[in-house]
Amino acid sequence: MTTDALPANGDPRRLLSDVHALARRVRHDQRLTWVTLLVLAVVTYLGIWFDVHFMSVHCTADHICRFSRQGVLYYWPPVLLLAYAAIAYSYIRAARARGLGARVMPYAITGAVTTLLFTAAWVAERIYWAGRALPADPRPTPSWVLFVDRLIGPWGMIGIALLVLARLERNLALFAFTVGYLAVVLVPINFGWAGNAGNTRMYWVPGQVISATVLLLGAAGFALARLRRR
Repeated sequence: MTTDALPANGDPRRLLSDVHALARRVRHDQRLTWVTLLVLAVVTYLGIWFDVHFMSVHCTADHICRFSRQGVLYYWPPVLLLAYAAIAYSYIRAARARGLGARVMPYAITGAVTTLLFTAAWVAERIYWAGRALPADPRPTPSWVLFVDRLIGPWGMIGIALLVLARLERNLALFAFTVGYLAVVLVPINFGWAGNAGNTRMYWVPGQVISATVLLLGAAGFALARLRRR
């Protein structure tokens, strides 16, 4: 028996480099980024149907419309909680299969907290506007209000939670992707669809389709990168 920490003729620098390389490989093996993005893309696509079919629209004779996106409130909170639970389960299962520990719980907790914050903010906003009469000469909504509305919406909160996951995984690629995703979500996209009685229900669809497609393309990209590493 010997107390030597290194094998005979061992190179400490090479051993340390091997340890760091092994640690990086373990981190890469633990990443299921493509699964996370795929789950979020699927729930975003499904959310479009709920948003359109459960939206309440009331228009005056002057074609001034008020709407209530009840589908967002009914669909997103429970579905996001289930999505984060499924993502956490997939990470834990993959880690146990490799005999490793998973660090996904902070991400799942962050996802749950951001979902609750989104729900509270959404309900508070709807209570504020409930019962208020339409102005005779409605003005365009300020850009900063639209920015905050997008940020506290489910699409923005998905991005905030992804930033936490990128930090936990030390994943610069995911961080860069999430920054791009948030830019797509938060920057107004105008397709020239006026919000009148004929298309108010569909006014939001292009932006939601783009957000879901970005997540789906991200999932495909990370899955392809994972296959190439193997």
